[in-house]
Amino acid sequence: MPVISSTLRFRDRAGAWKARWGIGRMSYLVPPGLYAIGTPGPADPVAVTANYKMSYDLVRQAMAGRDIWLLVLETYGINVWCAAGKGTFGTGELVRRLEASGLARVVTHRTILLPLLGAPGVKAQEVRQRTGFTARFTTIRIEDLPLYLDNGQKATPAMGELTFTAGERLVLVPVELVSALKVSLPILAVLYLLAGMAYGFTAPAAFFPLVVWLGGVIAGAVVTPVLLPWLPTPSFAVKGALAGLLLALLFAGLSATGRRLESAALFLVLPAVSAFFSLNFTGSTPFTSRSGVKKEMRISLPLMAVAVLAGVAAWVAGMLAPLYH
Repeated sequence: MPVISSTLRFRDRAGAWKARWGIGRMSYLVPPGLYAIGTPGPADPVAVTANYKMSYDLVRQAMAGRDIWLLVLETYGINVWCAAGKGTFGTGELVRRLEASGLARVVTHRTILLPLLGAPGVKAQEVRQRTGFTARFTTIRIEDLPLYLDNGQKATPAMGELTFTAGERLVLVPVELVSALKVSLPILAVLYLLAGMAYGFTAPAAFFPLVVWLGGVIAGAVVTPVLLPWLPTPSFAVKGALAGLLLALLFAGLSATGRRLESAALFLVLPAVSAFFSLNFTGSTPFTSRSGVKKEMRISLPLMAVAVLAGVAAWVAGMLAPLYH
């Protein structure tokens, strides 16, 4: 039985930092199975988590000084909340892992403690019917788990309250920003090539489309989560579009080129790009549902595509206009 430390090393903290920035994020995982923290015995509790290493590390760190079993499910490096939505932190995997680990022969009780955010993926009644174990959902935040255990495995109302503070929003920005920039690189290269051929590769006008696109990325991946509570409507696409519009107004005021077609491109493309990248936050907030996200994408994505195409057409028309004068 692997015995794991509750002390995080520099390598663990560096790995978490890299994962936050999207570096090796999808391979940041640990082998599923049953682990021991401290020197647990047959009567000690069993906590369940995902094999995303950051989740695993946070649980073992929170359990410092305690004797507890940790059952790690195969979620393919996805955190509990997202894995529950995808079905990998689910009834089938939990049942398989209970049987594969031989937990029934390790502990004398028949209770397993699951994170509350894993509830959408696990049918507790089916788990009990198939394994004899009672799945008890505990707290939302890992740091509340010690108090839950000390409270006789009873949750307080605060342990079930889901927050989305400025700090919790900002911690999501790096990975979303890096992901957005990766997607944008080939687009930026094409835009610069076209603008460079038209205006010259060192001309300020050659950088206009890059500024517009990157402005959309920043508005969607940074400005939208920062201003989230103050942007109207529950729609993330609309929130992102409004953040992009604010940035477009700022750019227009600073540049004031007087070129109407370029201005039209700015106000069409920047909000659309911002709206697109803001949609990435729909799965990271307590404000959305799967059906709501699907409906929003079905309505908003075609509108974004039309706006971007119209903006590009306006920009190209602006480049060609001098040729006809």
